[in-house]
Amino acid sequence: MTALEPRDAEVTAAPIVPPSELKGGVLRAPYRALSLGIVSVVLLIAFEATAVGTAMPVAARELDGVSLYAFGFSAYFTTSLFGMVLAGQWADRRGPLGPLATGIGGFAAGLVLSGTAQAMWMFILGRAVQGLGGGLVIVALYVVVSRAYPEHLRPSILAAFAASWVVPSVVGPLVSGTVTEHLGWRWVFLGIPVLVAAPLALALPQIRRRAAGPVSDAPAGPFDRRRIRLALGISLGAGLLQYAGQELRWLSLLPAVLGAAVLVPAVLGLLPRGTYRAAHGLPSVVLLRGIAAGSFIAAESFVPLMLVTQRGLSPTLAGLSLAVGGATWAFGSFVQSRPAMEPYRTRLMVAGMLLVAAAIATAPTVLIDAVPVWILAVAWAFGCLGMGAVIGSTSVLLLRLSPPEDAGANSAALQISDGLSNALLLAAGGAAFAALGGGMVDAHGSTGAGASHPAAFVAVFLPMAAVALVGAWVATRLRERSA
Repeated sequence: MTALEPRDAEVTAAPIVPPSELKGGVLRAPYRALSLGIVSVVLLIAFEATAVGTAMPVAARELDGVSLYAFGFSAYFTTSLFGMVLAGQWADRRGPLGPLATGIGGFAAGLVLSGTAQAMWMFILGRAVQGLGGGLVIVALYVVVSRAYPEHLRPSILAAFAASWVVPSVVGPLVSGTVTEHLGWRWVFLGIPVLVAAPLALALPQIRRRAAGPVSDAPAGPFDRRRIRLALGISLGAGLLQYAGQELRWLSLLPAVLGAAVLVPAVLGLLPRGTYRAAHGLPSVVLLRGIAAGSFIAAESFVPLMLVTQRGLSPTLAGLSLAVGGATWAFGSFVQSRPAMEPYRTRLMVAGMLLVAAAIATAPTVLIDAVPVWILAVAWAFGCLGMGAVIGSTSVLLLRLSPPEDAGANSAALQISDGLSNALLLAAGGAAFAALGGGMVDAHGSTGAGASHPAAFVAVFLPMAAVALVGAWVATRLRERSA
């Protein structure tokens, strides 16, 4: 009996629903309001995430805080890690309604705080509050999916989550730029909270009916203080590493070493045992999520910069070369959600990671003038196809392998693996890029004056392709060993 056979459906204890509700998809009457509500929440979060990068430079300049620019992003990341762990504890003990409502409220409050800030430190504080809310929301949504939907509908709703990022990834920067230019950067932040009310009105009553409260009737125990301390450690360690990565100086070694000393034991304590050695089953699912997300996002961050500096494309054309990837990512997520693909899920994930590795390895070929730029666009579309299949499948398998009382903690582990690997591999890629003559590059592609050496891009893409190949091996270890 393996992890992908029917016994796992019993382990996750899918909610008991009438037979009539087991027919059809996530938009049938019993699930329509809930599905539209939570997908709309994801859509708004995705739009804000893709739009804020366009408004940030203007905000930092007007608030006289360009020197603190990077902290506007790192503040969100570090507090979101703590929010993820807190949400896992909260949802497992008392249900997902509390962390979801609090997270949305915190996310909106952070937007308002940043949008009305008169100084850069207040803006950064708002981003930190927003990150805490975002961490609460994303984990709570996974717990809602695990409790409110029967197992056969979970791949579809998770595919809808992935599809919710497609339109924002394409139009988000354009809309944000237009709003920033004509109305001011503050409205990029202040406009979103107003729009949150409608999906909340749809989703919260359904969540209260279908997924509120603890899993069992036993009194909810206190929060695990050790995990809370580890969550603080992972946020502090990540913050110190990001601070050290702002500049390549000898003095940066001290916060880097201190950050690693705090971060490593915290990560080992929060992720499932055996994650670092790719143990079969749940640990490999969590590890694969980090490998896939980290390698692909770290590589993608350098694609527009390479096209602009090495092939002379405008920033708009460089961005458009990746635009089709949003559609293929959504298609890959849709494919993994089809019931017919269930017997082949492991093979699909191995193939997906091979597509990711091939896309990343193909990217630096455009450094050769004879290679047309459209080769990269095609390769990246296939890479996004693989990512859609892998990311969607890791979410499905995580919920399948998680007992109901552990769905929150395991969902938090999955998101920590995702977010932390993004930061660490991007930092490693940026350091290699700078060391080989690429100039100083931050997490959002800002580069110093002067042309970058082509070898600097190779030093980013080829190691990330190797990491993705390791992910293809990890994908073969997702099944639990036979009893």
